[in-house]
Amino acid sequence: MELGSVGFIGLGNMGSRMANNLIKNGYKVAVHDINCNVMKMFSDMGVPTKETPFEVAEASDVVITMLPSSSHVLDVYTGPNGVLRCANLMRPQLLIDSSTIDPRTSRKVSVAVSNCILKEKKDHWEKPVMLDAPVSGGVLAAEAGTLTFMVGGSEDAYLAAKPLFLSMGKNAIYCGGAGTGSAAKICNNLAMAVSMLGVSEAFALGQSLGISAGTLTKVLNTSSARCWSRYLS
Repeated sequence: MELGSVGFIGLGNMGSRMANNLIKNGYKVAVHDINCNVMKMFSDMGVPTKETPFEVAEASDVVITMLPSSSHVLDVYTGPNGVLRCANLMRPQLLIDSSTIDPRTSRKVSVAVSNCILKEKKDHWEKPVMLDAPVSGGVLAAEAGTLTFMVGGSEDAYLAAKPLFLSMGKNAIYCGGAGTGSAAKICNNLAMAVSMLGVSEAFALGQSLGISAGTLTKVLNTSSARCWSRYLS
């Protein structure tokens, strides 16, 4: 699968930095967001901007979305001006959703994509393919291009998309069929939340027993309790 022009929808704190890294790595990118200010920022950089998700799809071989919630994802893909508006004939070969959403929605969108037909069949790809590929690492990793992608969907599509992922991150892990990328992200977030709660409880206990927060931070940072959550202290 040849992946040429890329459409990016959702230019928030994470998405704008991911799109910038694609541009830095030589991809031809067109963008869309409901925020006029961020659209102007990309336009001033010479990046083509589109008024609707459908227009992005019409101009792109690949569409990447980075959106706040499941409802936004459904609207961008299946809404009146969505990517799948003309489902019978689609240009994009590959659609990648990097939003953190529930696996059920990821699978629903994947099924909708699989029912579409490509305008131009390339190689052995007769239909567009969907990957759910949420990320871990936060805004700093998005800016540095060191994100981790958790990818669900066709393994062939994952392999074809890997250069895209590695233009925006340092790790891309194939998790299985549709929805498993979103499931992996939920599991990751659960583990992180438990870690954060544990660190918070440890600080509360330590201070109640007369240990300063600064001292306890030094202990945790150099002991077996060392974890990502310690940075919040």
